[in-house]
This record gives sequence, C-alpha cells and structure tokens, in this order.
Amino acid sequence: MSGDRTVLLVGTLDTKGDELEFLRDRLRLAGVDALLADVGTQGPPRGRPDITREEVGAETGVDVAALGAAGDRGAAIAAMAGAAAALARRLYDEGRIHGVLSAGGSGNTAIATAAMQALPVGVPKLMVSTMAAGDTSDYVGGVDVTMMPSVTDVAGINSISARILANAAAAMAGMVLAPTPEVDGGRPVVTATMFGVTTPCVTRAREALEERGYEVLVFHATGTGGKAMEALVDGGLVQGVLDVTTTELCDDLVGGVLSAGPARLEAAGRAGVPQVVSLGALDMVNFGARDTVPPEFRDRNLYEHNPAVTLMRTTPEECAELGRRIAAKLSLATGPVSLFVPLRGVSMIDADGQPFHDPGADAALFKALREGLDGSRVELIELDHHINDEEFATAMADTLDEYIEAGRDR
Repeated sequence: MSGDRTVLLVGTLDTKGDELEFLRDRLRLAGVDALLADVGTQGPPRGRPDITREEVGAETGVDVAALGAAGDRGAAIAAMAGAAAALARRLYDEGRIHGVLSAGGSGNTAIATAAMQALPVGVPKLMVSTMAAGDTSDYVGGVDVTMMPSVTDVAGINSISARILANAAAAMAGMVLAPTPEVDGGRPVVTATMFGVTTPCVTRAREALEERGYEVLVFHATGTGGKAMEALVDGGLVQGVLDVTTTELCDDLVGGVLSAGPARLEAAGRAGVPQVVSLGALDMVNFGARDTVPPEFRDRNLYEHNPAVTLMRTTPEECAELGRRIAAKLSLATGPVSLFVPLRGVSMIDADGQPFHDPGADAALFKALREGLDGSRVELIELDHHINDEEFATAMADTLDEYIEAGRDR
C-alpha cells in the first residue's frame, strides 16, 4: 500500500480493464495509492475493481443490471456519469481521494469527466482520451480537467499506449504529491468578467478593488471563462462577483461560438453571493473567421475583430430578449445584487462613431431591463457614461465593496 495520497480511477472495466489496472500499478509504483471504480454496464469486468459497478450505481440509486439488460448505451452512460460524479464528490468530501484519473474513448470520457467536474478547482483531474481534440468543452466543463490525447485508441497495452499511460500516471502522481503552494489566503476573493472591448472598465475596477485589499480573479468571457467563474462561485470560493461582461448570453441566444450555456448568470444569485452586474459586450455575437459566419447572418452588421474572430451586432429584437433574460435571472437572486446600465454604450465598439453604435438596439435592451427587473430585489443603477469610462468602473467597484462590507458587519 502506498502513502497517504489516493487517486480515484474511473473506468469501464468491461472494455478497459487492462489499461486501468496498468494505470493503478503505475500510480502505486510512483508512491500513490489508487481506488479503481468500475462504471461499465455491458459485460463482466475484465479486472479487479476496488469499487464495483453496483456500488457506484448505489450512489444515485442506479440499477446497473437493468441498464445492462436494456442495452441502451446512451442511457447507461448518462446514468453512470451521474453516479460516478456522486461517488467522487463523496469520497473527496470524506478525505479519501486527492485526484481523479481515467483513460478511454467517448463513453468512458463522458463518465469519468463527469466525476472530475464534481470536484473543486485545484483538485488534480486528468483524462487520457481519444476525444482530446476539437471541442472538449463538455468534458472540461467549468473546472480544471486536463485532457491528454491517447494518440492510439485505448485498446490494450502496446509500445505506444504503455508510454502514454505511464506518463499520465506519473503526471497524476506528481500533482497529488506536490505540496500546496503558499498563497495569501487572507484577502477576500472576488471575480470579474472581461472581454477585449471592456478591458478599460475591468482594469480600473480591478485596481480599485485591489487597493481595498481584495484578490480579483479576472475571467475572459469566452464561454469557458464564464463557466469557470461560476464553478468557483458554486464551490464557495468567492466572496463577490463583478460581472461586467455578460456577452456569453448573446452567443447562447443567437448561436455564437462562445456560449457559456443557458445557466450563465445564475450561480451568484443561487448562492447568495453579492454581485454587481453590467451589460458588457451585449452588442455582439462571436464567430470564427468571416467565412465561418452562418449564411443567414452574412448580411448583418459584421466586424472583423481579427482574422480568426468575426463579431456580429445584436439586433433590437435580440437585445430586448437579452434584457428579459437578464432581468429574470437577476430577479431570482437570493443575495445583494445591482445592475449597472451604461447609457452611452456597452462596449468599445458601441460608442458614437464606432461600427456597432446602435442607439435603437441599446434602447431596446435598457427598456426590457427596466420593465423586467424586480425592483424589490435588484438595484438598478443607470449612469450617463460609457461602460469603459473610469467613473462607471469605479462606481461598480464601490458598490461591490459596500455589499461585501455590509455582509461582514452582519
């Protein structure tokens, strides 16, 4: 038996038994213990699990035998993903595991990364996968899942797979055995969301908050950034949220490439964490290079931010719907919340003389917000400034500081 650090290995032993037992042996060779959990359903296990598939399923009441008999692979993956996530979280909360490692194809990756996403940011998570290419956002989620390409299929131990899996085990062992870095843990942590077109606002607000003793974590609002920020909020690691840049909602509504999903802008309200929100970059939907813009949008107001990024101006109708969605989300908040409205423009290119300046679209957004917000829950603050004006940024920082200080005094 190895030292006091243990890694949870998650795998479908009906197909990946040899590979997962190899990983277990390599972890132990590196001085780390391992718990091997079987999440297979379609055949008998090819190996010796430490946690049987029936024990995994029991975490959420899954009847593993019934899943196997039904022969519905998609349903089995979904059910075992939920059970594996519950298992990982329980073992972590009990102090029994210190990281999660797995290897496999698409099904095993979906199950194992669900278990990884159940753990807080900073807990080592490594997935050796045939799917470690292209869009891996569903597997990574909003946390720090590391995806390692398997190069060959995860189908037996050979001269290539042995080296890849050995490297993965060594990497995981190194992560769980590494001492926790010493950081200043005394400062309250707040998060902020930024885009290139809202950088001046976030920079000034960050500086103002840092001057008052806050640690400010800035997230780029690229879909993954919004998910990561809200994962930290859900994990209880954040004392306040400065959500300047809510642009990911545009991509979710219209079909752009940087959506953070329909649940964006809900974590802080659900957790009761103080939040100060604005409308940064709600004038734009994001696509890739210009030739990737869907045909139905090519006659719209497009702006080439760079050769790889094309922005599309949101219409008055889209802005009105965004306003309704934001109003509905913020009105459900259980903690202090304010919405700052920059009446002179919501991004660097939504200003007089700039390519996305559209007073009608902005007016539709503002009107929907005024009509939809629950005034008893949300403080609406309209300022005759552009979002990147220093006065606007400072006012947002001041308000968040007031919320957090008021919470300390209670």
